[in-house]
Amino acid sequence: MYPYLPAIGPYHLFHLIIGPWQAGTFGLLLWLAAVVATIVLYKNYARKGVDADALNVVALVVVAGVIGAKAWHELEDVRELRYALHIIGAPGWQRPMQVAVGFLGWFRDGFAWFGGMLAGIAALMWLGHGTRFKGPGWKSIVDPGPVPGTRLGAMRMLDLAAPAAAISYGVGRIGCLLAGDGDYGIDTTLPWGVHMAKNALVPPIPATALVQPTPIYELLFSIGVFWLLWKLGERARPVGWLTGLYLLLSGIGRFLVEFVRINPKLYFHQTMSNAQVAAVASAIAGLIVLAAAQKMRVPWTPKPAA
Repeated sequence: MYPYLPAIGPYHLFHLIIGPWQAGTFGLLLWLAAVVATIVLYKNYARKGVDADALNVVALVVVAGVIGAKAWHELEDVRELRYALHIIGAPGWQRPMQVAVGFLGWFRDGFAWFGGMLAGIAALMWLGHGTRFKGPGWKSIVDPGPVPGTRLGAMRMLDLAAPAAAISYGVGRIGCLLAGDGDYGIDTTLPWGVHMAKNALVPPIPATALVQPTPIYELLFSIGVFWLLWKLGERARPVGWLTGLYLLLSGIGRFLVEFVRINPKLYFHQTMSNAQVAAVASAIAGLIVLAAAQKMRVPWTPKPAA
């Protein structure tokens, strides 16, 4: 587990100038996840003939997702949030650098998957409204706008982003493992169990115990979901179909992994965690979107006319 980059090389000079603030590996893996998402989305745009900038789309979605994930996590305990903000502002605005360092230190930890997903979906839908999806067969009685695809652009954008979202989520989860922020699993005797930092494990798990590497499970599951969505996207599917499948599969994956995670069970007589409830909601939403897409059957042509 390596939560922070070691202060060596050029980063050592940066560390001396800025002070005690350390760059976290979670942020590094978040950046890597964004790079992977950009590449996948760009490839999907190319094969679907979409005229849009993948880098700008991913950049906006990442910013929205990080803010949404942080906001969701912090609003789960408003009292703790107020205390944290009080500590950040304690040096006073006469010492802006100390306040900035304190804010960065607070912001680098504590993110909620569900908040990030909702914010990312909202950003993609907003971007989709402004994208011109051109191609034969896209205009139908369900989508009678003057420009083919404008009215259902939000859902088409979600379809395009589904494979990228799947793989980037898995990459980002490895950042959670490196940071040791509580995303590990229960103690285990399995040969692939991992050691965490002594201050990362919470009782009753012994400090020297091996624990389930649940982020690795999520990475492997995400790779499988990505491959399935990518292959299914090679053929024409109804608008919204891939989005519904992604919501369903990602919800199932998150629900299952929670059984070997340390998250507290808070709901339904302490049998389900907060993440499991959100995962069930995601799976149900996916089924609804799949059914609606299958019923409407608005064509999603694989390539525009030349």
